[in-house]
Amino acid sequence: MHHRTVAELMTRQVVRARRDLPFKEIVKLLADNDVTAVPVVDELDRPMGVVSEADLLRKSADQADPSGRTPIPHLEAWERAKAEGASAEELMSAPAVCAHPEWTVVEAARLMEVHGVKRLPVVDETDKLQGIVSRSDLLRIFLRRDDAIREEINRDVLRQTLGLAPSDVTVVVREGQVSLDGSVEFRSLIPIIERLCRSVDGVVSVSTHIAYRNDDARSSAAGT
Repeated sequence: MHHRTVAELMTRQVVRARRDLPFKEIVKLLADNDVTAVPVVDELDRPMGVVSEADLLRKSADQADPSGRTPIPHLEAWERAKAEGASAEELMSAPAVCAHPEWTVVEAARLMEVHGVKRLPVVDETDKLQGIVSRSDLLRIFLRRDDAIREEINRDVLRQTLGLAPSDVTVVVREGQVSLDGSVEFRSLIPIIERLCRSVDGVVSVSTHIAYRNDDARSSAAGT
């Protein structure tokens, strides 16, 4: 099976900020390019961190409200230091959490989830910036056509990987939801089929209605 990689989904023309770029120039950079965050790079074009609208807004939030209607939010020491920053290096969230071009969507999505970030700079083996991948980029795999998903399951999962005949299992895909019907020789094969189908890019859910002719799971248990 072919899993889409970060290289296939990432944006290659990356808007980036120099480490010494002033606050107002960062705001202009975001506005001019209609983006909400940019990686901050050093002199070798290696990501040091990411500066986002949230980082910049911290400066406004730290100011007193002339109307007195809202209190000044409590900021930790590191947050206050960022709020007082004047350059990209002082304002950015660091270190940069980066992905590599050969990673799968699953690897990139898990890294985003673990670190609570919305985007990942993509770097090569020398840590130089190659692109950037966002949550919306990763979600593009769910735009795959149903017939493409069905063809991949039939060809790559059922025939090539598991060696099943086309008549063994029928695959129906609607809006990324896969329904499997048919009959296989061994019961133990059913969860394998389901697991492999779930791993196909673009699959939202899998429901199985597959019968079996031999309960090898019961036979194995009886023999132990």
